[in-house]
Amino acid sequence: MTPLDEIVIWGAGGHAAVVAGLVRRTNRFQIAGFIDDVNPGRKGEDFCGARILGGRSQLAKLRRAGVKYLLVAFGDNAARLKCAAAAKELGFTLATVISPSADVAAGTEVGLGTVIASGAVITPGVRLGENVIINTSASVDHHCVIADGAHICPGVRLAGGVSVGRGAWVGIGATVIDDIKIGAGAMIGAGAVVVRDIPENAMACGVPARVVRKLDGK
Repeated sequence: MTPLDEIVIWGAGGHAAVVAGLVRRTNRFQIAGFIDDVNPGRKGEDFCGARILGGRSQLAKLRRAGVKYLLVAFGDNAARLKCAAAAKELGFTLATVISPSADVAAGTEVGLGTVIASGAVITPGVRLGENVIINTSASVDHHCVIADGAHICPGVRLAGGVSVGRGAWVGIGATVIDDIKIGAGAMIGAGAVVVRDIPENAMACGVPARVVRKLDGK
């Protein structure tokens, strides 16, 4: 049997636990360990069948030891993009992980570092950028474009032709009608129904969704 490639997962919280399960179900990688920048005291702790190796200072050692693949596994979109860029500078290849239970149309463009979770449905003509999260049971209909670092939360429904900007967050259970544009860095509240375009760095909530405040663009 051909040995599995080793992968390090950057993150050691709830989303990292979900990602670890997805990684194992794909039978493509062996988890070398987890990186936790937030809680240095967790170094050496058992987590999801592997060890927390320490903070980001461990990454260069892992790369020198031959670990080629890395996946950033936390929900903060801006931080995920920054960490993914740092990992690439160290020479890691960002892994793409698609749950075996996801229904992904043939020919779907999926960027490096992107995670498609269990029960997700991706229909034809969709383009997903790098470091995107399509979370549990979300559906992305035909010809949607999801830019780098966006997070489509569990149970979201995107109708056809929706555009989601870089680092945008579409909250759990939200619905977005056809051909809507959600700007970079925008946040859509849980359960919102989006029937008009949402500008960059805006938070929108409600049914129908309305912009309630501007966010700091970072």
